[in-house]
Order: sequence, then structure tokens, then C-alpha cells
Amino acid sequence: MLGCARIGAVHCVVFGGFAAHELAVRIDDAEPKAVITASCGIEINRVIEYKPLVDKAIEQAAHKPEHCIVYQRPEVKAQLQSGRDWDWSQLMAKAQPEQPVPVKSTDPLYILYTSGTTGKPKGVVRDNGGHAVALSYSMKLVYDANPGDVYWAASDVGWVVGHSYIVYGPLFAGCTTILYEGKPVKTPDAGAFWRVVQEHQVNLLFTAPTAFRAVRKEDPEADHLGQYDISSLKRIFLAGERLDPLPMTGSASTPTCPFLITGGKPKPAGQSAAIRWASK
Repeated sequence: MLGCARIGAVHCVVFGGFAAHELAVRIDDAEPKAVITASCGIEINRVIEYKPLVDKAIEQAAHKPEHCIVYQRPEVKAQLQSGRDWDWSQLMAKAQPEQPVPVKSTDPLYILYTSGTTGKPKGVVRDNGGHAVALSYSMKLVYDANPGDVYWAASDVGWVVGHSYIVYGPLFAGCTTILYEGKPVKTPDAGAFWRVVQEHQVNLLFTAPTAFRAVRKEDPEADHLGQYDISSLKRIFLAGERLDPLPMTGSASTPTCPFLITGGKPKPAGQSAAIRWASK
């Protein structure tokens, strides 16, 4: 994503859980010159091969990308098609640095498609200038992020939250950003969040209430929480769904830093940043 932005190319990230047909629809609409994929993804205890899915999508699509670049993960070695497919590591071994390409503020940065549950997926285009200004503004106003902070959005890069608050927003604000592969639980246990916070001295954590519901279900007495030092954590931000008090308050499994509820749409003043204090 950042490499595309550097050379002025438009990127379009597609969630790895989509079927081949859904990927083909997006290929036909965006008409990419190249597709970049990993050989597989890891879903807790399952390995999901991506390359057969990509091959099938390209076969179904009317538009044919010129290149398919594959990052070979150790869990699965994908078969490459001669003349179209390229090994990521081999290309990187002989790659040369490129200077950043200036673009207009109105030039597109990326396309991200809606899920398509109400019809054909719609491609939403974010431009360079307005996108950078809005994210820089929100990182300070909403999250009070400062240069040098370690910011972790425990989301998915395949969705807009991941684009905004894993990849671009923290870097605009001068923060270190955390990219995490896994889930709140079973990676390998319900202490996964607290382990990452301790190991990387996370200051700001942004996730969904569902994540804490899952943690509390697996670890109701917060046994895993007590095994880690999370004193670096200043605030936890929650968004994306209703926050009922059950998973967040009155529980030993609740960290002692403040929780802030952020909204994805305009709300009355003060509502979008209501603070709930942990009771522990």
C-alpha cells in the first residue's frame, strides 16, 4: 500500500475471506495492472490457500491483469504461472529504490469496495489531499496521538478502519503503528492483546467491542491480563458497534485505563468521545 502511494499508483485491497467471484467483480471494475497476493493466509488453526482463489478470479474476470506477484509464505508454496506470475522475494532481491512521485491533492490514493450485500460492490475512491488532512486531524482531535506514540488499531487492513488507522493515520501523526496477524483469542490464548501491548509498549489501542466480549468469554477472571504489564496503555478506543456495559464495566477483565467510544458518523457534541472508566 505504501509502495503504491509512493509512486502514485492507486491500490485496492481486497479482504482475503472473499470468494473468487467477488474478487473477479472487483478486478473487472478496477481493472488493475497487477495483483499482489500471499500464497496463503492463516485462520487460527487453518491455512487458507490464496493463489488458487486468485487464479480462479482472474479466469472468471473479463479484465486480465498483466502480472500476479506472489509472496510465498512457508506454510504453502504456490504454483506460479509462467509469463504472468512473479515471486515477490525474487523481485525484491533485485529491486532498486524509487523516488516518490508528486501527485495532486485530488488524485486518487486508493479504491475500497463495499461488501456488495445490497447489490454490486461500489468502489469508494479516497483522494490524497483530503484523506491526509482528515486523518491527521482525527489522530490528534479524536485519539490525542502524539509523535512517538505506539498506536495499535486491532482491525483488518481489508476494511476502511485498517486503511485509515493501521496504515495511514498513525504514520501521518508520527506514531509507530502495529500490524497484527491473529485474533483477540486463540492466538494462542485470550492474553494476545495484553502480550502485544507489553511487547511493543502500546500507548493507544483501537478495536471493536466484540474483541473484548471474546476476551471476557475466554478469560472471565482476567487471568491472562494479570500476566502482563500494560502500564504503557493510556487509552482504549472502541467503535463499530453498540457498546453495552456488560463486556466493558464491572469486571475484573477490564483494564484500568479510560475507554473512549468513537463514532463513524456525526453525532451530537460530546457523544462521540464519551469516556467510560474501568471499575477495577
